[in-house]
Amino acid sequence: MARPKKEKSLRHTHQIMLRLTDTEYEIISSQAKAASLPLAEFARRQIMNKRTIIKYELVADLPELKKLIAEFGKIGSNLNQIARYFNSGGIHSQEIQKSLQQSLSKIYEMKYEVLKLAGNFSSQNISAPKHARGSEYGNS
Repeated sequence: MARPKKEKSLRHTHQIMLRLTDTEYEIISSQAKAASLPLAEFARRQIMNKRTIIKYELVADLPELKKLIAEFGKIGSNLNQIARYFNSGGIHSQEIQKSLQQSLSKIYEMKYEVLKLAGNFSSQNISAPKHARGSEYGNS
């Protein structure tokens, strides 16, 4: 089955010839690629002042960050062991439950602080989830 034809008013029939230096071409090509758009569509949007979202992926290779991520992994493992204990009939006490709630609250606060320190590279602001503010998992 053939692709349907565009309406006549939507067809791009006019051409603009443009010469760029190698550097200019490289910049525009990389921006078009980052925006996941063909070069012509990216240039068209730029000329028409249409909003183009370009997503950059920044990779931080910091030993401190790797260490912190490893610590979060260990915490998750410990939480799984605690859950397994309770799910297999472990004794529930108010003291243990309160301690767990406070620990979870602190973990969510640490996660929020890490996100703030690492920075948010998107256009949205970071806000702490409801449970990270201490209301649901105990006060901190």
